[in-house]
Amino acid sequence: MLIRNAVADDFAQILALNEGSVRFLSPLSLERLTALHAQAAYHRVVTTDQQQVQAFLLALREGADYNSVNYRWFADRLPQFLYIDRVVVSTAARGKGYGQRLYEDLIAYAQTTRVTPITCEFDIEPLNASSQRLHQAFGLVLNISGN
Repeated sequence: MLIRNAVADDFAQILALNEGSVRFLSPLSLERLTALHAQAAYHRVVTTDQQQVQAFLLALREGADYNSVNYRWFADRLPQFLYIDRVVVSTAARGKGYGQRLYEDLIAYAQTTRVTPITCEFDIEPLNASSQRLHQAFGLVLNISGN
């Protein structure tokens, strides 16, 4: 397993992973992925020896030109933050710790760049149980009320 920066050659695999979890995420076109990648503070992938992308995490800092309602919620309330837009692990790779390793890497990035807090959201209706377990493992605060 290797964690490295995402590159344009990864985009087809990233789009396929996103599509496989689209019920929990917003749809992602190549154009939108390209724009998000250009603004991302952190966009990394987990690959195997065969260079297959098994997971990815994309995060943005404050000040991004991003029209997501969820991103805007944080932007309206926090002067500084790192927003996890999406983290996806392939179905075949779930349970292998790839999501956890990406989060550990992201936390190290946040510490190095001195940005806090790290923010995100995940679906509770329908419940994204995998995401809930990942976030709880890191002791992240859950704000269900949206306030």
